[in-house]
Amino acid sequence: MNSSIDIEGALSPQSIIDSLAEGNQIRNEYEKEEQQHPAHQEHLIKSRQYYRDMILGVNDGLVSTFLLVAGVVGGGMNESSTLLTAISGAIAGSISMFAGEYVATKSQNEVLEGEIRLEHEHIKRYHAEEIQELANLLTLIEIPKSHENLHDLDTNEIEHNAKTRKLRRRITQYYASNPDALLKIMIALEFGVINDEVRSPIVAGGTSFILFILGALPSALPFAFVDSTTTGLIISAVLCGVCLFVVGAIKTWATRGNWYCAAMGTC
Repeated sequence: MNSSIDIEGALSPQSIIDSLAEGNQIRNEYEKEEQQHPAHQEHLIKSRQYYRDMILGVNDGLVSTFLLVAGVVGGGMNESSTLLTAISGAIAGSISMFAGEYVATKSQNEVLEGEIRLEHEHIKRYHAEEIQELANLLTLIEIPKSHENLHDLDTNEIEHNAKTRKLRRRITQYYASNPDALLKIMIALEFGVINDEVRSPIVAGGTSFILFILGALPSALPFAFVDSTTTGLIISAVLCGVCLFVVGAIKTWATRGNWYCAAMGTC
């Protein structure tokens, strides 16, 4: 009998109303918390090392091709000759960009590979010195050196100092017993490079090549549709200005800065 009364009480209208009110309150608190904390954004892990090539390629294509067009128009060339000059300049410039970025990136990678080989030799031959160097480099990731003189520290600072000393000891002991891991962390801390950040010469050169061609189009295309070089030059100038503004604004998708300031800075 008592069990049936409890069940009836649990299913009473008032208890249902109270449960719904509590559920709504929890949902409102959750929604409020979601508004205060925006959605998680992923890092640009796979492409961020090539943004330099993207911006350099498109900006160089926009500016250098327009200056070339302005020069030949000022020299008295007609529309068709100006168009052919712009196309030739775009092809030559894009090939130059590809070759330059390819050689520069490949050379930089070779220098890094040489430094890594030397670091590997140092770890094999001068292991104790490398561990000491690692201990010094830990300050770069906000793991400070422990204080030797404890007289000037208060209780909290002494406790923090003890934890820091213990942490540094555990880190150095781990890497001292793992040469491969030691090499990787020394590359990251000493050279500022990790494997995923190494640039591909082909990708770097190809990115600059394609973006240079795209950047050259606003200066070249108007002369295919106009009968006056002056009109074509004015249209090219307007298109280049607009494209530079747009490139600066789009860049903030990666930089997460103010789009207007970035756009004006690019112009």
